[in-house]
Amino acid sequence: MEIFAVIAVIIITWMAWQLYRAKQFTHFKQQIQSEIKPKVIAAIRAQLEETRSELTPNNDCHVQATINYWCQHPARIMQYALNHEIVTKDSLIEAGNYRHCQHLFHIEKYIMH
Repeated sequence: MEIFAVIAVIIITWMAWQLYRAKQFTHFKQQIQSEIKPKVIAAIRAQLEETRSELTPNNDCHVQATINYWCQHPARIMQYALNHEIVTKDSLIEAGNYRHCQHLFHIEKYIMH
Protein backbone atom coordinates (compact mmCIF):
# COMPACT_ATOMS: atom_id res chain seq x y z
CA MET A 1 0.00 0.00 0.00
CA GLU A 2 2.85 2.37 0.78
CA ILE A 3 4.36 1.70 -2.62
CA PHE A 4 1.21 3.08 -4.29
CA ALA A 5 1.49 6.26 -2.23
CA VAL A 6 5.12 6.70 -3.26
CA ILE A 7 4.31 6.09 -6.92
CA ALA A 8 1.39 8.55 -6.71
CA VAL A 9 3.64 11.23 -5.21
CA ILE A 10 6.24 10.67 -7.91
CA ILE A 11 3.63 10.91 -10.66
CA ILE A 12 2.08 14.06 -9.20
CA THR A 13 5.51 15.65 -8.83
CA TRP A 14 6.38 14.78 -12.43
CA MET A 15 3.07 16.22 -13.68
CA ALA A 16 3.60 19.43 -11.69
CA TRP A 17 7.08 19.76 -13.22
CA GLN A 18 5.65 19.27 -16.74
CA LEU A 19 3.00 21.93 -16.04
CA TYR A 20 5.71 24.34 -14.89
CA ARG A 21 7.75 23.72 -18.05
CA ALA A 22 4.66 24.17 -20.24
CA LYS A 23 3.92 27.51 -18.59
CA GLN A 24 7.51 28.64 -19.23
CA PHE A 25 7.20 27.68 -22.90
CA THR A 26 3.86 29.48 -23.22
CA HIS A 27 5.42 32.58 -21.68
CA PHE A 28 8.25 32.34 -24.24
CA LYS A 29 5.74 32.21 -27.12
CA GLN A 30 3.91 35.23 -25.70
CA GLN A 31 7.23 37.04 -25.40
CA ILE A 32 7.89 36.37 -29.09
CA GLN A 33 4.55 37.94 -30.01
CA SER A 34 4.88 40.97 -27.76
CA GLU A 35 8.61 41.82 -27.95
CA ILE A 36 10.18 40.27 -31.03
CA LYS A 37 7.34 40.52 -33.55
CA PRO A 38 7.31 44.36 -33.63
CA LYS A 39 11.08 44.36 -34.23
CA VAL A 40 10.68 41.84 -37.05
CA ILE A 41 7.94 43.93 -38.67
CA ALA A 42 10.11 47.06 -38.49
CA ALA A 43 13.08 45.18 -39.98
CA ILE A 44 10.97 43.80 -42.83
CA ARG A 45 9.61 47.25 -43.66
CA ALA A 46 13.10 48.80 -43.56
CA GLN A 47 14.64 46.05 -45.68
CA LEU A 48 11.94 46.20 -48.35
CA GLU A 49 12.03 49.99 -48.50
CA GLU A 50 15.83 49.94 -48.90
CA THR A 51 15.71 47.44 -51.76
CA ARG A 52 13.05 49.20 -53.83
CA SER A 53 13.87 49.45 -57.52
CA GLU A 54 12.22 49.27 -60.92
CA LEU A 55 12.66 45.52 -60.93
CA THR A 56 11.33 45.01 -57.37
CA PRO A 57 8.98 47.87 -56.50
CA ASN A 58 8.12 46.43 -53.06
CA ASN A 59 4.80 48.26 -52.85
CA ASP A 60 2.49 48.19 -49.84
CA CYS A 61 0.82 44.94 -50.92
CA HIS A 62 4.20 43.21 -51.18
CA VAL A 63 5.29 44.55 -47.80
CA GLN A 64 2.05 43.40 -46.16
CA ALA A 65 2.28 39.95 -47.77
CA THR A 66 5.86 39.57 -46.55
CA ILE A 67 4.87 40.63 -43.03
CA ASN A 68 1.92 38.21 -43.05
CA TYR A 69 4.17 35.36 -44.16
CA TRP A 70 6.92 35.91 -41.60
CA CYS A 71 4.63 36.82 -38.67
CA GLN A 72 2.05 34.07 -39.11
CA HIS A 73 3.70 31.63 -36.68
CA PRO A 74 6.06 32.11 -33.72
CA ALA A 75 8.63 29.80 -35.33
CA ARG A 76 8.82 31.98 -38.43
CA ILE A 77 9.16 35.10 -36.32
CA MET A 78 12.08 33.55 -34.45
CA GLN A 79 13.60 32.23 -37.68
CA TYR A 80 13.55 35.70 -39.25
CA ALA A 81 14.85 37.31 -36.06
CA LEU A 82 17.76 34.87 -35.84
CA ASN A 83 18.60 35.05 -39.56
CA HIS A 84 18.66 38.85 -39.53
CA GLU A 85 20.36 39.09 -36.11
CA ILE A 86 17.48 40.84 -34.38
CA VAL A 87 17.93 38.16 -31.72
CA THR A 88 21.20 36.28 -31.28
CA LYS A 89 21.92 32.82 -30.00
CA ASP A 90 23.87 34.35 -27.11
CA SER A 91 20.92 36.52 -26.06
CA LEU A 92 18.67 33.47 -26.06
CA ILE A 93 21.16 31.58 -23.90
CA GLU A 94 21.50 34.51 -21.48
CA ALA A 95 17.73 34.82 -21.14
CA GLY A 96 17.35 31.07 -20.63
CA ASN A 97 15.23 30.69 -23.77
CA TYR A 98 17.58 28.69 -25.97
CA ARG A 99 15.94 25.36 -25.11
CA HIS A 100 12.48 26.88 -25.65
CA CYS A 101 13.58 28.09 -29.07
CA GLN A 102 14.85 24.62 -29.97
CA HIS A 103 11.56 23.10 -28.84
CA LEU A 104 9.56 25.67 -30.83
CA PHE A 105 11.53 24.88 -33.98
CA HIS A 106 11.01 21.15 -33.40
CA ILE A 107 7.24 21.28 -32.93
CA GLU A 108 6.71 23.77 -35.77
CA LYS A 109 9.25 22.34 -38.21
CA TYR A 110 6.55 21.78 -40.82
CA ILE A 111 6.10 25.55 -41.27
CA MET A 112 9.75 26.52 -41.24
CA HIS A 113 11.15 28.16 -44.35
